Amino acid sequence: MIPLYKPFMPETPQINEILKSGQLAYGKYGRAFEEQLSHYFETSNVLVTNTFNMAILVALTTLDVKAGDTVIVSPMACLASTQPLLSIGVIVQWADVDPMTGTLSPESVRSLMNIKPKAIIHNHYCGYPGHIDEINAIGNEFGIPVIDDGIEAFGSEYKGKKIGNVGSDVTIFSFNPVRIPNTLDGGAVIFKDDKLFEKSKLIRDAGIDRTQFRDNLGEISPNCDITMIGHSATPMEINTYIGTQQMENVDSLLSTQRENAKLWKQWYASNLNGKPIENHNSNPNFWVFGILAEDKIEMIKEMRSKGYYASGVHINNNIYSVFGKSDFLPGVEYFSNHFVAVPSGWWVDLKDELNV
Repeated sequence: MIPLYKPFMPETPQINEILKSGQLAYGKYGRAFEEQLSHYFETSNVLVTNTFNMAILVALTTLDVKAGDTVIVSPMACLASTQPLLSIGVIVQWADVDPMTGTLSPESVRSLMNIKPKAIIHNHYCGYPGHIDEINAIGNEFGIPVIDDGIEAFGSEYKGKKIGNVGSDVTIFSFNPVRIPNTLDGGAVIFKDDKLFEKSKLIRDAGIDRTQFRDNLGEISPNCDITMIGHSATPMEINTYIGTQQMENVDSLLSTQRENAKLWKQWYASNLNGKPIENHNSNPNFWVFGILAEDKIEMIKEMRSKGYYASGVHINNNIYSVFGKSDFLPGVEYFSNHFVAVPSGWWVDLKDELNV
């Protein structure tokens, strides 16, 4: 069975040297990885974290989102994107999604402006960019920051620009094992605003200003005050070193995934049970290849019988009681009942198998 996900790992010849160096905390490889990401996204305001969970918390803390604040969120997301909000006491307000894409419905988001949310988190489901201009316009109109949740969208593009540099206030990424790139575990935050970026660097490191933290003897200085809530979110050198090696392969891996997507599109052109997700103004990374199936269960069975591990990937998070009562959301209901993903990753060779 061809898997839906598979971790990629390049050659990592410096691992043993790093392990024996005694320099395991955030250092030269952490900075090098951030520089690579800055070049990739064409922005200098990139911060790497030790987990995706911490990327979310650093982003929210930097935006002064606190316990009791309401944040608009899509139920069609990985649970890793939504659970961290509850850990700091945020009230999750579900918005509906476009039933054809699984991403936030601008009309639904606009209808929730009366509750005065503190932020909007815009998940780009399985790497398929959502209605970015429309959601950002709502955020700008009402003075509410928009966080692009790119947990599965590294390398995805919208109107010729990469997610991470499409005008949103903040973008978050995951580098867990089945993402590209992966650092075993990790995340990143990108800020559009320079002042917020500078603030986030302190928040990532427990609120510490390292230029003043120690005195001339190397002792912790009592004159260095901690003025804001922070997190222990700096990455380890092993992880970021792996990230630097991953970045050398990102373009070729994404190219393979996009070539596989073209073949899937040709194959599904003659399959009456499903049609591909349409890419409005976007070029997804095709972390998976998404289909809207007439019969979801039958499509999953059909593709697995052909040797491809098909799946719905995520379940709509508004079913979980931990988030409290949820209203019926028709777009979420439709998308959740029809979405199927098939493998399109770098490990899949479709040219001979699909005969298209």
